[in-house]
Amino acid sequence: MLLDIRHLTEYHYAAPVRESVIELWVQPQNGGAQRLISFELEIEPSVQVFSYADAFGNAVYHFDVPQPHDHLAIHAHSTVQTEPADTLPNRLDLGEWDRLNSEFLRGDCFDYLHPYGFAASTPALEAFIQSHNLSQARADDPLSAVRMVCDTVYRALAYQRGVTTADSPIDLALAAGRGVSQDFAHIMIAICRSWGVPARYVSGYLFTDRTEDRSDPDSTHAWVEVFLPSLRWVGFDPTNNVRAGDRHVVVAVGRDFGDAPPARGVYKGDADSVLSVTVSVRQTRHVATETDFMRTSRPAFSGPVRRRGTEIISRQMQQQQ
Repeated sequence: MLLDIRHLTEYHYAAPVRESVIELWVQPQNGGAQRLISFELEIEPSVQVFSYADAFGNAVYHFDVPQPHDHLAIHAHSTVQTEPADTLPNRLDLGEWDRLNSEFLRGDCFDYLHPYGFAASTPALEAFIQSHNLSQARADDPLSAVRMVCDTVYRALAYQRGVTTADSPIDLALAAGRGVSQDFAHIMIAICRSWGVPARYVSGYLFTDRTEDRSDPDSTHAWVEVFLPSLRWVGFDPTNNVRAGDRHVVVAVGRDFGDAPPARGVYKGDADSVLSVTVSVRQTRHVATETDFMRTSRPAFSGPVRRRGTEIISRQMQQQQ
């Protein structure tokens, strides 16, 4: 499937701010079941952009706007070729649990096995596991157990924007019984890790042309990848209760949302800000000319305000819907 992806992020300030510093995770990965054909990044006002690969192999772009400004626009345009995921078996043998417990695997997947940030077990999560009899799934093979977690999160929690924010803990979505893809991914990751199944947070885009999809088609998306020794990394989308496939475009992976947000930054200035995000993912027949981009394998929220001397520094992050 050839997909044309346009992602516009705009910051509007009530009064000119003195400086903005932004990091971006918006370039789709090149490898596996997807191929990055082209990637372009346009920023207004014009700035010098730098890039690096982070500890998880994600492409990160960062820049500084050092002069006063009351508007900042970031337009990322990608063309990606995706392939259908391989067919999974109905189940795995119970020996997969022993393979998951190997010292080599636990060392290799250390970051994705332990509670971290938003993806950590809490009393509310333990109550959720008990109330939905998820503890019984641990007696089945790991693939069947993961499928049950994905299905349970999907059926137990409604999809609704505006209930949680970019920095909401999973307890808020569990208490409300609703949330967005970011919340569903964190809940599923925390459960899988508590069983000894490596799980990582995936940030990206979803091409949605089906009425049964719950995801907002005009936003970024998040889902989960679990590591099963017999299958390697396998993606599951608890928001829509589907296997991640050729409609899912991987941008970044990490331990939780904090490792792979679409955008993160701060600004200096005593002014309120409004963040607006527009995402378009469409099928296309046109293959864009390949441009020079960094090759690597593999509503919004204005955060707390902190002061440094006489400067007011506000944090901004973009929630995944």
